[in-house]
Amino acid sequence: MKILVTGGTGRVGAEVVKELQKRKAEIRLLVRTEDDRTPKGVEVAVGDLLDPVSVQKALHGVDTLYLLNAVTPDELTQGLIAYDLAKRLKLKHIVYHSVFRVEHFKDVPHFASKLAIENALRQFDVPFTIIRPNYFSQNDATLKDPLTKASIYPMPLGDVGVSAVDIRDIAEATAIVLTSDGHTGKTYNLNGPGVLSGPKAASIWSKLLGKEIGYAGDDLDAFEEQMRKTAPSWSAFDIRMMFEGYLERGFIAEDGDLETLTKLLGHSPRRYEDFAKETFVKWQELSKAA
Repeated sequence: MKILVTGGTGRVGAEVVKELQKRKAEIRLLVRTEDDRTPKGVEVAVGDLLDPVSVQKALHGVDTLYLLNAVTPDELTQGLIAYDLAKRLKLKHIVYHSVFRVEHFKDVPHFASKLAIENALRQFDVPFTIIRPNYFSQNDATLKDPLTKASIYPMPLGDVGVSAVDIRDIAEATAIVLTSDGHTGKTYNLNGPGVLSGPKAASIWSKLLGKEIGYAGDDLDAFEEQMRKTAPSWSAFDIRMMFEGYLERGFIAEDGDLETLTKLLGHSPRRYEDFAKETFVKWQELSKAA
C-alpha cells in the first residue's frame, strides 16, 4: 500500500511522515520543491495542489491519500482538486485533516473551507476518515519572547479555554488510521487532556519560568493588529475569527473524545504541561549554547 502525503514538510505533516516511517509505510510526498525539509527515505513527487496535472501524476499508483493542505486563501480549491482527482482515480482511502468543531465555526474562513471539503467527502463514495484536531500545544512554542521578555501569555484563549492537543499525538493517530483497518467512515476528534484557558496557561508558564506571567486578555482588536506585523492581513483576520469563535462557542473536548483517542493511540494523550516543560528545557539548552 502506497500513501500520498500532502503537507508533509509542515509542522504536523513532518511528524506524520516520521510516524509512517516507523511503521515502514510506503510513502510518496507531494512537495513544491525538494529542499532540506524533505525527509530522507521517501519517494518525492514535485507538484502543486493548484496544478491538477501534477496532482494527478502524484496520485497515480497510490492507494491512499493523506490530505493536509495549508491555511491559504485558496485552501478550498486546493483541497477539492486533490479530492476530485482521488475520486476520479478511485483511491481506496482518503484521510482528511480537518479541525475540531468545524461545523460550529462557519464564519471562520479556513474552517469553512474544511467543512466544505468534509461535505464533499461525505457525499461521494470514496472511503474516508476525518481527523479533527483541537488547538495545537506546539502553537505556543513560538511564544518565547512574550513569555520570557514581556512576561505575558498573549494567546486569547479566554476563561473557558480549549482542549489543546500535542502534534505528536495527532501524527501518531493519523499514522495509525493510515496504516490499519477499521477506520473507514469515522471522524476522530483529537483533543488533549484537561482544559487550557488563558489564565491557566499563564499559571503554567509562571511556575516554569519562576516569575509572574500575566494573561494578556481577550482584546481581539489588539491581537489582530499585532498579528498583522508578522502575517498577511487576511491571515491575521482569519486567525482572529478563530479565536473569537473559541471565546463565543468554546473548544473543549466532547463526551467520549479522550477515551476514543486513548484507545486509538494505546496510551493517554500528552498534557500541555508536559509540552511546556519540554519546551522550557529546549529554550534553556539553546540559551546555554548561544
